[in-house]
Amino acid sequence: MPSDTRILIVDDHEDTLYALESALAPLGYRLGRATSGDEALKQVLRGQVGLLLLDVRMSGVSGLEVVRYMRRVEQTQHIPVILLTGFGADHELTTTAFALGVADLVLKPVDPWALRTKVRYLYDAHRRHLALEREVRRLRALTGEHTETAPHPRPGLPHPDAHVPTQRPMGAHAGELEKDRT
Repeated sequence: MPSDTRILIVDDHEDTLYALESALAPLGYRLGRATSGDEALKQVLRGQVGLLLLDVRMSGVSGLEVVRYMRRVEQTQHIPVILLTGFGADHELTTTAFALGVADLVLKPVDPWALRTKVRYLYDAHRRHLALEREVRRLRALTGEHTETAPHPRPGLPHPDAHVPTQRPMGAHAGELEKDRT
């Protein structure tokens, strides 16, 4: 992931944004902020977002709507998302969130230590995943270039046991094959 990739924190309350930024600052990652679902989508679609901390209930576009849209777009569908909610555990919300592929659902107020641990793990795992994808593309490109420019291989030599049948003839038993070899 490029060095300018950041963690985007999305909440429609300034005090919550400040608290989350303060909790994540010790990690040393670049942090971005958005105060609405629309603004979050614009930033995510511009790229350079490696993790999204997203409030569920915001005016306008909700956090779940942001995730639904992200999962339909190829460039954003693998960005890890941690949903934040201040309304307590809700079975329907939990089911919907995890069905959309959300990495975690965290209740506010958040425990800063637990949040840092989750963010560090998810952000680093996403960076490693992207690095592996880049390496696979690079290797495929090299392999494709190599096979296109390589001369056509010479026909192979016949196998030394080419005269030996590879399978038994229909109806033959092991003993009959032994007689044929002698």
